[in-house]
Amino acid sequence: MAESTNDLRPPVSGHTRLVAVIGDPVRHSLSPILMNTAFATTGLDWSCHAFEVAEGNAMDALSAMRALGLEGLSVTMPHKAAVAGAVDRCSPEAEALGAVNCVTVEGGLLIGHNTDGDGFLAGLAHDAGLAVAGQNAVVLGAGGAARAVVRALASAGASNVVVVNRTQERAEKAALLAGSVGRVVNKGGLATALANADLVVNATPVGMADAASVADLPVDPELVSGDSVAVDLIYHPAETAWMSALRRQGVEVHGGLSMLVFQAASAFALWTGKVAPVAAMETAARAVLTAR
Repeated sequence: MAESTNDLRPPVSGHTRLVAVIGDPVRHSLSPILMNTAFATTGLDWSCHAFEVAEGNAMDALSAMRALGLEGLSVTMPHKAAVAGAVDRCSPEAEALGAVNCVTVEGGLLIGHNTDGDGFLAGLAHDAGLAVAGQNAVVLGAGGAARAVVRALASAGASNVVVVNRTQERAEKAALLAGSVGRVVNKGGLATALANADLVVNATPVGMADAASVADLPVDPELVSGDSVAVDLIYHPAETAWMSALRRQGVEVHGGLSMLVFQAASAFALWTGKVAPVAAMETAARAVLTAR
């Protein structure tokens, strides 16, 4: 059973300020527990709710946000790109990525943000204490999460950001987000890239709980240097088959929950102007995941 939170908020009323998360599906989303834990811990009279919005209806959801006076919106798949094209303005990060995961209201305008990159860097610092500047990184995958990570690594001063993906064209587009330090390797160069990597990030869904096989591995763990740090952005299950294999080789490896928590913490700060209670949010998320 999930741990209860000491809710310091007043009962929900006409004064309660509302935020929401939209996605399809959205019932699995941890956003409501993360945000409501944060609101409760800080004593804010705010509340977060999840709404399942079918693909193609993002514009309607933003119209509803305006009509209902929502204070903010979290955006998950499949709406991130559509929302980026529908808000009044995007932050530089969201503009570069072409994806929005957080919407704020500023002077009556809807502003799109992307907090994934900051969430990744904060989670990496929290879990591994790793400073990215001057490091060689390899990112597996070229989807939305991978793109955010690639851009964040380059912005934080990584020396090299190598992108590995089954589709060459998508890998090249992702690598462009790292500017001059971004590059793509094919299978022939993979072993060398991994051997020289200080950081290896799995940003693919391989090993996810609802994947065809949780035993699948995104890359041969034996190719990963024992001196590197590895991060699997999957947070359910908490320990993927790839993570377990890397641990057996003595590689320091971390899961994706911290990125999830810290990107939510950034959204909380954007909406409320307050520092998020990260420890309480992480505890609540772990409790929910353990019960699944």
